[in-house]
Amino acid sequence: MTVDLAPLMKLRNGARIPLLGLGTWPLDNAQTAAAVEQALATGYRLIDTAENYGNEAGVGEGVRRSGLPREDVFITTKFNKEWHSYDGVRRAFEASAARLGVEYVDLLLIHWPNPGQDRYVEAFEGMAALLKDGLVKAIGTSNFKPAHLRRLFDAGLVPEVNQIQLDPRHTRSDLVELHREYGIATESWSPLGRGGSLLREPATTQLADKYGRTPAQIVLRWQTQQGFIAIPKSSRPERLAENFGIFDFVLDGDELATLSALDTGVADIYDADDFGH
Repeated sequence: MTVDLAPLMKLRNGARIPLLGLGTWPLDNAQTAAAVEQALATGYRLIDTAENYGNEAGVGEGVRRSGLPREDVFITTKFNKEWHSYDGVRRAFEASAARLGVEYVDLLLIHWPNPGQDRYVEAFEGMAALLKDGLVKAIGTSNFKPAHLRRLFDAGLVPEVNQIQLDPRHTRSDLVELHREYGIATESWSPLGRGGSLLREPATTQLADKYGRTPAQIVLRWQTQQGFIAIPKSSRPERLAENFGIFDFVLDGDELATLSALDTGVADIYDADDFGH
């Protein structure tokens, strides 16, 4: 039995990442294994986890249950601030790889910059060494603001991906423009917004009615049509299928703009200058 797959995006270093994947926070290992197995059967090929989620073992179990070859699944994980050193990153990778039960990771991310600690440049240099050794296929950042990225640029370092909180209410235009300038892929965590209110917005529901889709599908199409990699979380088979079924319709430019006009700024999102683990 064949399934449809999400389109792929080519990263700066040539690695290819699906435009739509499965987020796994805050599922436990058992829930994660079941969700990953179901997602892969549905057609997902990108799975996102992190040391801090405590479910890397569940991701690995779900991948093994799927029966898919390892090279067919794109696995992303992230490490915590205690590993922000050149050698610490290698230890973080080895621990994550052991929990996942894999020999390599497709995308390794610094989970938060933790600028008060001021070691994320060194951590990125450690990831670059892992990339050179073939232990990871791509390296990037998560929750980095423009100032954090520019510290990396000043050191001659550019991530393949920056994973950020992004949705029609938080369009993050300053970051998105900087990403495009440097060829960094934008990946959206919490791509459907938080709490469900975005999916009840008239701008969203009217487009859902027009296209005969769910509000979630409309928002995910807004994400992927702009080239944002989206990783919605769900453990329900019907929702997994719904979230994945978005590549057979197209929003026009005015409709994308209508959703983007919902932007409220960044006052209500986590500030990576103050928050991190």
